[in-house]
This record gives sequence, structure tokens and C-alpha cells, in this order.
Amino acid sequence: MDKRSLLFIVLMSLSFVAIHTWFDPAPKPKVAQIEHEIALPREEEPLLVSSGEPVALTPVDTNEKFYVLENDYQQLVFSTKGGALAEINLPLKSDTHPQSIVKEIDIDRQILKDSPQNAHFPLHPYTAVDGFHEEGSLGGYYPLLRRSILGSDGTIQHAASPEYYAMNIIGDDPEMSKINYQVKQFESNLIQFEGSGKGRRITKTYTIPQEQNGPYCFLLDIQVDGDTTGLWLSSGVPDVEIVSDSYTPLLRYQVTQKGGNDVNTIDLPKKGSDQVTSTRTNWISNNNGFLGLILNPLANTKEGYQALKIDGNLLPTRLSVIDARHHLYAPADYPGYATALPLKSNSTIPFRIFAGPYDDALLKTLDNLYENPLTHYNPEYSSAQSIQGWFSFISEPFAKFLFFLMQIFYAVTRSWAAAIILLTIALKAMMYPLNAWSIRSMTKMQQLGPKVQAIQAKYKGDPKRVQMETIALYRESGANPITGCLPMLLQMPFLIGMFYLLKSSFPLRGAMFIPGWIDNLAAPDVLFTWGQPLWFIGNEFHLLPILTGLTMYLQQKRNSPLPKDPKLLTDTQKQQKTTGKIISIFLTVMFYNFPSGLNLYFVFSTLLGVIQQEWMAKKAKAQTTVNIQKNKG
Repeated sequence: MDKRSLLFIVLMSLSFVAIHTWFDPAPKPKVAQIEHEIALPREEEPLLVSSGEPVALTPVDTNEKFYVLENDYQQLVFSTKGGALAEINLPLKSDTHPQSIVKEIDIDRQILKDSPQNAHFPLHPYTAVDGFHEEGSLGGYYPLLRRSILGSDGTIQHAASPEYYAMNIIGDDPEMSKINYQVKQFESNLIQFEGSGKGRRITKTYTIPQEQNGPYCFLLDIQVDGDTTGLWLSSGVPDVEIVSDSYTPLLRYQVTQKGGNDVNTIDLPKKGSDQVTSTRTNWISNNNGFLGLILNPLANTKEGYQALKIDGNLLPTRLSVIDARHHLYAPADYPGYATALPLKSNSTIPFRIFAGPYDDALLKTLDNLYENPLTHYNPEYSSAQSIQGWFSFISEPFAKFLFFLMQIFYAVTRSWAAAIILLTIALKAMMYPLNAWSIRSMTKMQQLGPKVQAIQAKYKGDPKRVQMETIALYRESGANPITGCLPMLLQMPFLIGMFYLLKSSFPLRGAMFIPGWIDNLAAPDVLFTWGQPLWFIGNEFHLLPILTGLTMYLQQKRNSPLPKDPKLLTDTQKQQKTTGKIISIFLTVMFYNFPSGLNLYFVFSTLLGVIQQEWMAKKAKAQTTVNIQKNKG
């Protein structure tokens, strides 16, 4: 394969990865598009002002009271409005909560430093089990749900409407979600609410079981006396997670079919809500990329589900308080998404609720815990988070295999960064025969380069003759341009699998490598920051993508040795030199906002490739010397 073909294949490979990043469509279920009243803005709700100055303040509803149940994994903040969850706060891993798998990331630190009023957990004063009224603590938790936003003076800048609370009952009438509930029972692991309105009496009982209860799970029993037509149980709206410089919420549901259980992805609603009435779901999942909720009815419910879109200005993400004056995270750019299941009349409906991190090991632990071999039941929560995209059928099995290897390396090193480096070495070792094949083919094509150029010069006016003579030369020399391309194509599934593995694995979230530089393997590295954001770059300098581009340029230069004197370069060689620079710049730009774990892999992978090329070149040179000596002898 000549140098231009090699560069073309490299560019195609990079473009292939870029397609996965920029376009990640999900399968579209057949839905009936409807406008849902609860998702539309109303005049009395103020918009968030990005300057950070509180305006059009919404007063706290004096009838709304908050109660808290807490264990090692969750801080559940209940509201008397709707008898729902205004907050689900997950403890960050610390000496106080060593069992937590949710790690602190830079966003948590930024909000705690720049907007401490929005880093209180719970956000509002609450009543504890002992009956005392208490204030929230500063920091130490991850807010799973979008909450109210407070201004710098502590007043409410934007109040989260109860219709967006988790486990609230919503309907065509927005007032349904604002019914006042009374606390009927409040114990260390149980709270019961009762409310009535619109001709119905509703009882909600939340329980955190003492035994046989998995991490990040609780139970909810709902009793509705009266007509439930048009009533839905909402998941609430998870807050935003930035994954690979993008906001990629994932809505999924599980159904039972003849061949077993199947999990489908719900296309994100464009506007209002999408409603399906002909599907009986086993559970429905609302995932923000790394964390989320699963609503799992433990008894048969009515058929159907809903996916709802909420304008970001109506329910801003907590990210909006970060550098708001520069509109770093404009609320309108981050709409919220909720899922909902229908309710049955005159019966108690038990639900198991998972609210926590979508960690593969955790979800599989829950699957094993709740499995019932006698009834062949397994919730299969682990299928709620899966690789998506046009080529997932190729990338998913490879990603699972690579993650298995990475877990082994982590068990040995106890460092995810070291596990990535070891996985890179292992992958290079597995691909060594293919890479060696490709390098030998490229070397042979380079050796034939002058002869090909001589043919092109000799038959300059006869393209067909040039083609015939070139093919004859390749045949006589035993060279084949395709043999250099084939190994690269065979490695593409591993490349794509590695791409998805390193951009969306929860264990990498908050995993540190080099303090002060690479603090989160699931986010870009940050060497330093500045005030005014720049287009595309933002206000952070990422060094690893630049190193990735430089190593790629080094590899391209090593693959295509050119004369040092520019006057000796042919037109083809000049084009190769320019193309190599363009590819390196393209790679740097494309990877600039990718997770540091992914850039770490590409830097080490490319360096190992250069080392292999150098070693094989020295080996070939030594073999040539031996052959010359034999011939002389």
C-alpha cells in the first residue's frame, strides 16, 4: 500500500470514530406524538438569568415541608407537595461514606467554591426522624435530581416545580402534582403520605428495607382509591452529566417477548412528550449518561409509558451556576427528560426504585440479589446501560471483552489509569502479528516507491500503461497494497470498542491519575483555566489531545521517511507531508474534548506503534546486513 493509501485509511478510521461521536442515533419506537401540558412553560414561572442575579423571585411555599430518610447510599428528601421526592442526594465517596462508589468531580468542587448556597444537602431545612428541624450540610453529596437554584443571597432564583419531583403523580391537570399530602407515619426506614383531590385518595408508602435491599434501592407502594385515568408515576428529572463534551441522556425500557426479555431505547422527545399505550414494560430507565433512575413495578401495571421533555429554562441544571456570566452552561442548551408509567385504580402497586450510578458491577450485583430461580425472574438492570450507535452490534462485544481485561488489570494495580495503560500494551501485543504484517507491507511499498515513480515518469501520457506496469511490478515483487490496509480494517472493531469503553465507563468517572492535571479519566484533562471562554476551546487548556496529535504526527513521519532537503521532495511527497500534518491537526481537534482516559490510550497506543516500527526497522536492517555478508562469503 502506498503512502497516500495509508493516509487515506488513517483519515477514514478517524472519520469512522468521529461519526460515532457526532451522530449516535437510537432506534425509534413507534409512538404517538402528543403535546403534554405538564411539559409546557407557564407564565408564572420565571426564567433563570445567567448573570447570577436573582430576579422575579419565587417565594417558598409555606405549605411545603420536607422530610428526610437517609442510609449509606442515599439521602431521600420528601416533600409534602405530591408526597414526592424533591431531592435524591447520593453521598460522595469519603471517610464518612467509604461504601459509596460516586466520586467527587471538578463540577462538585466548582459549585462548592463559587456557589456554596447551591451545595447544601438538603437544599431546604427539613424534619428528621427524631422530629428536630435541621439545616442541610455543605457539600459531600451528588444531587441526582435537578433542584431549585438559589441566588447569591440565598433566595430562590428559580424554584423547581413539584411536577418535576421524582415519584410524583402527574396528569393532564398540572395541579394534580401539587396536591398537599399529610405525613401519616414516619420511622427510621419508612415514611407514609396520604393526599386527596380530584375525587381520589392516594396513599404513598416509601420503605428502605433493612434486609435483602440492594445499594441505591428503595420501595414505593402506591394505593389509589378512585379513577386513575390519565395518571402517571414520574421518574423525575436527573441532572446533567457531560460525557465526552456532550449531554447524552439515555431512556430505555424492558419488555417480555417470546424469546425472553428485550430492552429498547426510547428516542428523546423533540417537544412535550411521547406517549405509548400498547406496551407493557417490566421497567423503565432514565439515565443521564452515568447516573439515573429505574422504575420497576413489582406487579402488573397498565400498558404504556411516557417520555417527557422539559425546557432547560423551566428546570435549569446545576451546571448553570458555573461561570453563569459567560453562559458556560446556558440552561436552554440542557433540556431535562423524565419517564413515567401509568397507574391502576383501586389497587396497591408496589415499585422497586433504583436511584444511583449505572455501574456495571453494581447493576449485576442487584440482578443477582433480586433474581428468583424458582420463577426464572431476573430484573436485568445491567441492560439499562448499553453501548449505542449505528455500529453497536460490532463495538459492544469488543467493548465488553476489553472492559473485562481492564477490570483484571485494575484488580492488580488498583489504578484505572494504570489499567488503561496495561490494556493498551495487551491490545498491542494481541495485535502484534497484524501490525507487523502491515509494517512489512508498508516497508515493501516504500522500497518500490522509486520504481513506481520511474514508471509514472516514463509513461506520463498513458495512464492505462502506468497502471498495468505498476501492477506488474507489484506482482513480480510479491507486494500487494491491500495487505497493508487489511490489518488496519481488522483492528477497527477493537478501536471502536475501546472508544466506547473509555468514554462511558462509570468507574472512570472521578478516577484520578495525576493530581492537579488528570483528576477525572472520564473528562478532559485540565492543565490550567482562564476567564473568558473561547470558541470550541472553552476556558480550559487540555494537554493530552495535543500530545495525541504530536504522537500521531511522529508516527506519520516515521511511516513516510522523506528527504530533509525540501528541494528534493517530489509533488507526491509534498502532498504526503501536508496530508500528515492535516491528519495530526484533525486528530487534535477531534480529541480535544474527549475524556482523558481515551486520550491516554491513544497516546500510549501510538507511542507503542512507533516503538514497534523502530524495532522492526532495526531488525530488517540487521537481516539485510547478514544477507549481504552471506552473499560476499
